[in-house]
Parts: sequence; C-alpha cells; structure tokens
Amino acid sequence: MPQQSQQPTQSFATRLIHAGATTDPVTGAVNIPIYQTSTYQQDGVGKNRGWEYSRTGNPTRAALERLIADLEGGYAGFAFANGMAAITAVLSLLSAGDEVIIPTNVYGGTYRVLNQVFDHFGLTFRVVDTSDPANLEAAIGPNTRATLVESPANPLMTITDLREVSRIAHEHGLLSIVDNTFMTPYLQRPLELGADVVVHSATKYLGGHSDVVAGLAVVATKELADRLAFVQNATGGVLGPFDSFLLIRGIKTLGVRMDRHLHNAGVIARALEENDAVARVYYPGLPDFPGYEVNRRQASGAGAMVSFELADGYDAHRFLASTRLVALAESLGGVESLVCHPATMTHAAIPKEERDRVGITDGLIRLSVGIEDASDILADIEQAIAAARED
Repeated sequence: MPQQSQQPTQSFATRLIHAGATTDPVTGAVNIPIYQTSTYQQDGVGKNRGWEYSRTGNPTRAALERLIADLEGGYAGFAFANGMAAITAVLSLLSAGDEVIIPTNVYGGTYRVLNQVFDHFGLTFRVVDTSDPANLEAAIGPNTRATLVESPANPLMTITDLREVSRIAHEHGLLSIVDNTFMTPYLQRPLELGADVVVHSATKYLGGHSDVVAGLAVVATKELADRLAFVQNATGGVLGPFDSFLLIRGIKTLGVRMDRHLHNAGVIARALEENDAVARVYYPGLPDFPGYEVNRRQASGAGAMVSFELADGYDAHRFLASTRLVALAESLGGVESLVCHPATMTHAAIPKEERDRVGITDGLIRLSVGIEDASDILADIEQAIAAARED
C-alpha cells in the first residue's frame, strides 16, 4: 500500500509539522494515534475499510510514509524496522547477476549485507571513488544495474555530485539510489537532483532522540513504488505503529534541531582545524575541504558529522577513553553528542586492507555533534585531546 505524497504548498519548516496525515480523521486528534493492532475487521468477504493486516498496512505507519514521501518530494514512502531493512528491501529490487556500484567509504552495514548476504544470491558490487563522477562512469560494466551512494559518505564525509551521478546512471539505464541519512531532507533532497530512490536510517536525525530504530525509503515513480510495496509486504520487515508514532514526533522538531546541530558542528570543526594536536579534519563545511563547492550546490548545509585524526604523539584510544560529556557509542544524529571509532565499530565489517586503502585508519575518530551548548562539547573534546597526549 504505497503512501503517496501530496504536492507541497507550504514552507519546509511548516511541512515538517503538517505534512502527511497530521489529524486523526475519526476523532480529530491532532496527533495520529498509535493503531496498535495486528488485523482489522472486514465488512464482508473482499470488503474492507482500506486495511487488512498490519504487515501490509497500518494507519500510523501510513501517516509516516506519506510524511517522508512529501518531505523528500517523492511518489511514495515506505517505513521499515531499521535502516538496513530499508536498504535490503531496495537492493531486493535487483536480480541475481546484477552489479551495484558503491562508494569507497560507505556505511559498514551496507558493505556487509552486500558482501556477506546478497553475494549468496548472485548480486555483486564494485567499490568506486564516486567523488569523481568519471570514476563511476568508467566502472560501469555490462552487468551494472544500480549505484548506491552516500553524500557525505560515512565516515570520511566524502562528497559525491548527486546530480551528476544520477545523470550518468540514467544514461546507462541504472537505478540511482542515495542514502540521505547524514543530511536528511531538511538539508538535501536527492530525488530533486535526479535520484530514483532515497533511503534513511531514520534512527538517526529523523528520530533525533536515540529512542527509536527505524528505516525509510522514498521512490520517485509509481513503477518503483509498486515494486517496493510488493517487496515490503512479501518480506515483512516493516516498522511497528509505536515506533512510527515516535518517528513522526521526532520529525516535527527536525528543523529546529538541525539548525542547532549545524551551528555546533561548525564551531567544533573550526576549533579542531585550528588545534595543533589535530592532524586532519573531515567536514564539508570547511572551505578547503574537497567537495565543499559541490556540497554547497546540492545541499543547504554541511551536516553535523565531523571526523578527525589526531597528530603524532596523540593516541586515539586514549582520546576515546577520556571523553566525559560526549559518549562513546554506536549510532549518530541524536540530541546528545556521540563519538565512535569507525575501524572497530561502525566499519569493522570492512576488511582492514580495504579500510586502510580508502582512509578509514585506526586513528580516525568520528563525532556526531549534538545540540548541547557548543562550548561544553568543545571543552570536553579539548580535555580528551589533552588526555590523549602520549608521555
């Protein structure tokens, strides 16, 4: 039951709160209720009120699906149990013998599901530095059927020109898929740049409070909507009604949260760039960062993910053991600041040789900048850097 978007007529900040189904048609409740039901009474054989079974469709989930379709500017949206369930469903649109191109630094879970699950079914993949679209075009082979890119990419924040990648993909008859988790539709809308499918780990910024695990996908056409609706229903990795409710609630504050995230990330990134104990900062909002201009063209902000490497004489593991306010944890995009070690956490599924080759070194630190006071975040980072100094 694909949930189609409506033609947007209001500002984006307003649509975050009012898009999709925002009022219960039965009671007039200003929040869509949690329809905590597995099935629905029918009026007769073959006669229902639009609902049959909650794997196939649920009113709370449907409201969320209409909401994300509207925000991404797509034809229809789909809600899944987590981000990997969304990616798995989208990859299930491909067939045995097909090849998908992914970027050199991509979320470790995406690499893992391609390398250790879909390989059993004959789906192959190729790793390409998509920051130069010419590399992508040169890598397209006779079996290539899709591209799956992130921009910024996880964890080196590599920028890919989404409009150019989608153009190349369509010239070669490929499906253009974009993981928009880091940016959210508040900052970047890949479908408007030509992509066919957008996916999110909605656990992150869309939920925003580290209290829900969810995945979303939005497609550009009815044909893709019909195909993905079949996969969603057939494989069943759907989002439950309570989590759908939490995600709708989180999205309503996305705009105000992202504004604070962006401010804080800029403060932290600039301070790290000026710190002699830091060897390199990866953040698309710094003017000398590769892809800075491309990101400015396709997004309205640089996001709030900052990665960095400490200079010689400083130990990354000591740093990670020394933060107090900033928690060492998986995930990102919540109101609280989090730090992680990609090589052993988010990207451990990628072989070390491959990680080293693309720059995901043992010294790389990834910071998800929260919405606390920026001075408090910075003070914690600076004291942890001081503690990381080797004797």
